[in-house]
Formats: sequence, C-alpha cells, structure tokens
Amino acid sequence: MPTAGVVVPAFRPDVDRLATYVRALDERLAPAALLIELDDPRPGTVEALSGLPAALDVVPYRRGKGAAITAGFEALGTDLLAFADADGSTPADDVAAVLEPLRTGRADVAVGSRRHPAATVETHQTRARRRLGDVFAWLARRLLDTHLHDYQCGAKAVTADAWREVRRHLYEAGFAWDVEFVAMAAALDYHIKEVPVTWYDHSASTVSPVRTALSMGRGLLVARHRASRLQEKRLYDVLPERGTTALIDRDRDPDGERAPETSGRSSDRGERSR
Repeated sequence: MPTAGVVVPAFRPDVDRLATYVRALDERLAPAALLIELDDPRPGTVEALSGLPAALDVVPYRRGKGAAITAGFEALGTDLLAFADADGSTPADDVAAVLEPLRTGRADVAVGSRRHPAATVETHQTRARRRLGDVFAWLARRLLDTHLHDYQCGAKAVTADAWREVRRHLYEAGFAWDVEFVAMAAALDYHIKEVPVTWYDHSASTVSPVRTALSMGRGLLVARHRASRLQEKRLYDVLPERGTTALIDRDRDPDGERAPETSGRSSDRGERSR
C-alpha cells in the first residue's frame, strides 16, 4: 500500500476550524505525514495549533498558496502527495476520494472538482465568486489541453514520481498555482483524473474575487504558453520565456532577503513511521 502525505497550506487561518479539519484528516486518512504550512500567523496561532497530530512549518511572511504547497510537498517523503485547503471546504472523506485513483494506480494526478456534475455543493459561494469561477473554468477548458470542470478546487494529489518532474516547471506562488500544476502535468503526459467532491464554501476564505481575478487570468495565459513550449509547439517559441525562478529554487523572501530557515517544522510530529 503506497504511503500518503497531506499538506494543509494556511494563511492566518480560523484556528478552531483548522484544528477540527486537521484532526478529521488525521482520523480519516491516517496519513504517513501531515503537515501544516503556516504563513504569517497571528499572535497565539502557533501555540493553539501545536498540539495537533501534524507537523507545523511556520514562515513569518506570506509566501502564497502555491509556494506553501510546493514547500510542503518538498518536505514529504511519501509515495503520494496531497494538499487540502485550510478552510476545510473539502471534507476529509472527499480528500480520501481524491487520493483513491492514485492508490489504485488509475492516475498520476487527481483533481478534486466542485463543478463536476456528480459533485455536491452544500453551501454556495457568493454570486460574484461563482461567476468568476465559472468564467475562469470556461476559459481554461478552451486554452488548455486538459478539459476539466474545475481547476481551482482546494484538493489535489500527485504521485511522488510525477511530482519529481512536474515540480521543476512550477513558478506561480499564489492561487494560479493550481491551474499551472494541472497544465504542466498534462504537458508532461501524466494521466489526470477529475474526482467529484462535496463542497462547503466558507465566507471567510482568503480568496478575494476582485484581488485575484487579474492575476488568475494572467496565470492561465502563462500556463498555456509554458505548457505549449513544454510540448514543443514551435509556434510558441517566439514568445519570451519567463525570467523568474522555479518555486523549488527560491530561497528569498518577498523583500529580497534570504528567508529564515523556517521557524518551526516540528521534529517528527505528524509523521508516522513508514
């Protein structure tokens, strides 16, 4: 049976909700490793989370969702890698469902989907967020080779073998990481499985529809361009390559100073013997 590790990226989370969710993930999945990647925590957050059955990696600034997931995946030593958003919108049972195609060898990448016809949406986003999400998914289906109902759901999983190759092509530190991840995995010919999930929207989510709309659109276009280059479509070679550094090679904070070693990846907490 392949081992699984789960990363929960969190930026100033609702502590009680996150604690409840982490316990549910631990109980339902019994992962070999469970890691919270915590950015810029409020006073008292680290202490409140320190008793959970999870390792805690604390960074004193906001890296972005994509950078946090990437750091967490790099820290895992399991056969399967998964992440679940800290607000608990995807229940632990459904995170297990996302991991299942990888456990059985039916896919290299699994993508949770709240827009799949078989998905169940228990509480809805605001109308503005729903409309922006629908437009983004519509555009992504037309611009990318992988046609999914949902590219941004906060639950995805990948085999360690696939991650070792995909990771070198990931640059998006923020919310556009999801679509870049899917685009790069598809460009590298990995088998992607979309898994319908139950979804609970939380109004306190840190995703701002206005603030992220333009960056998401830019991220989609860049992902399309880079996926096409990766597939050696020569038409796209006339476009300039991005002059940024892959996430796995970044070691500096947003102000250009070298990042601290991390304040607190707790020793072996949250990691079971494998």
